[in-house]
Amino acid sequence: MPVLVTASQLRAVLGVSVSLYSDANLDDIINTAEDAIGDFLTQWKSNIIKHKHDDTTDITTLVTNVPHKFHEGQTIAISGVHAHVNGSKTILKIIDPYTFTVSSTMEATHDWWNNIPAGLAAANDLSQYDGVDSIEEAVLQIAIDVFQSRLAAGGTQQALDYTPAPYRMGRTLLYKVTGLISKYIDSNSQVG
Repeated sequence: MPVLVTASQLRAVLGVSVSLYSDANLDDIINTAEDAIGDFLTQWKSNIIKHKHDDTTDITTLVTNVPHKFHEGQTIAISGVHAHVNGSKTILKIIDPYTFTVSSTMEATHDWWNNIPAGLAAANDLSQYDGVDSIEEAVLQIAIDVFQSRLAAGGTQQALDYTPAPYRMGRTLLYKVTGLISKYIDSNSQVG
């Protein structure tokens, strides 16, 4: 579900009607844009690279690839690990800057399992940027490009006067909005 931009906002910018593009279609595009932008914004999140579970205590120990900056008693969202670990969890104990424990239920104890691809532990979501105009504008710009790429026949897009223009998405997609999000970029992200 989109956090920063609504389907009606995107619809107004694109000038399309609800009969052509449903809220669900536009929500998918906005989610894609928010995911692309969100990865570069400062949020307390870390990739989970391995975990183990002890069924006698129902405690799962998780290891991150960078210092996680979480604290005991904090509620975080975990995804991409296993069903018994995923979801909203409260941190029970910080073992070191890379390792923490949460409560989870599983019928068997298991030793260390690597997470490939890495899971994600996030303390915040994009709602912390709600009302930040530059971030919302960056999400809209990316969403417009995603929308255009879905409609661009043969890798081109058309202007309002039907003149073809080059395909807009590419590896420089985020660089177009870097100026908008620059003061919110996480120093650990790969943009720059």
